Amino acid sequence: MSTINVPTREEVSINNQAIFDNLKKGLGMVPNLYATFAHSDTALATYLALQNAKSSISGKAREVVNLVVSQVNECEYCLAAHTMLGKMNGFSEEQILDIRRGQASFDVKLDALARLTKGITQSRGHVDPVLVEAFFAAGWTKENLVDAIVVIGDKTVSNYLHSTTRIPVDFPAAPKLD
Repeated sequence: MSTINVPTREEVSINNQAIFDNLKKGLGMVPNLYATFAHSDTALATYLALQNAKSSISGKAREVVNLVVSQVNECEYCLAAHTMLGKMNGFSEEQILDIRRGQASFDVKLDALARLTKGITQSRGHVDPVLVEAFFAAGWTKENLVDAIVVIGDKTVSNYLHSTTRIPVDFPAAPKLD
């Protein structure tokens, strides 16, 4: 059960109404989690700026981070959304399940990213240096490390918002892990 409502367009500020309109144009809908950010006059724009910021971690790599963090944080909303986005980025269902387990056995570079992301998220940043060394050995850079941590932070914010509010998931549910 939700602790707060998902606001409608009429219930949010003028600035957030404009963002809702842009989201509806681009996505065909305003996802419930984005709408929930709009309870604040500034949080939705701030979150979207973070999410859409330039990064050396993009596309498939970003979805690896999103899926791993959401699994560690047990966020059913973000797992549902990023399972769909993972498929849109070319991952198979089996690969998505592998990533959610904190690995990517099908790709050495993504595997190092997934393992590092899981380690950072589980340890709240106090990651085993071996995982950082493996990340660099797989071909990632210092810039990639910093940007991966920013993506972890981005996803943690949305995971925590959903876990706290328990707003309804408006994407097909992600399959359960074994």
